[in-house]
Amino acid sequence: MTPASADPGHGHGRIIVENLWQEFRPRSVHGHRRRGDTLWALRDVSFTVRSGRALGVIGQNGSGKTTLLKTLAGVLAPSRGSVATHGRVSSLIDLTAGVNRDLTGNENIMLGGVLLGMTRAEVRAKYDEIVRFSGLTHSFLEQPLSAYSTGMGLRVAFSVVACSEPSILLVDEVLAVGDEAFQRDCLERINAFRDAGCAIVIASHDLDIVAAHTDWVLVLQNGEVTHAGEPAPTITAYEEAMRGGVSSPKKEP
Repeated sequence: MTPASADPGHGHGRIIVENLWQEFRPRSVHGHRRRGDTLWALRDVSFTVRSGRALGVIGQNGSGKTTLLKTLAGVLAPSRGSVATHGRVSSLIDLTAGVNRDLTGNENIMLGGVLLGMTRAEVRAKYDEIVRFSGLTHSFLEQPLSAYSTGMGLRVAFSVVACSEPSILLVDEVLAVGDEAFQRDCLERINAFRDAGCAIVIASHDLDIVAAHTDWVLVLQNGEVTHAGEPAPTITAYEEAMRGGVSSPKKEP
């Protein structure tokens, strides 16, 4: 497969993925890996996202989008191939990752900032900015996260990311749980990150968001890139393929 890349840019964020395969082995009801069949969640995926560019990743459920973002974030190690990231990585993939629902919003702000690579002093210096972006009151942030709705939890999580000055930003479908006004604020901040030189990957079922906020799009099906190119023609090809029920061939390493 020919590597697909966003247009070149200038800055400090960059992602290089070469011939990435990600293995998934089914587990028994007791949690033990089953012998025999190996499933490939990602198959020979290659691309580059350079500074100041945003890559969109689209595909149906189970196509490998979240697995790809988790691999870029370092949560999963590649089974084969390589992933190289240059710069501080911030991610919004799973709202339950890196948070403690027994801790308050304020405590989770500190926890989230440290997990993103910020020092405690950096988090404290940006605390007022984080709170302003979240739109939550100080009294509300004194409550445990277990009292928050999913949308309120997103406000805390994204507000920390928004003020973390990332070099690389990874965003999964989590923005879909936010209200329209906060989603608009998030997308405006994502665009500002891109203008500042951040390398961005957005995985989403919302094709309008992908079309409006990315420079290059990959289509995943069965873990394999079936289309890659500029947003409009690539999204059109994806929609046509879905209407036609086209399936991609399964390759083995």
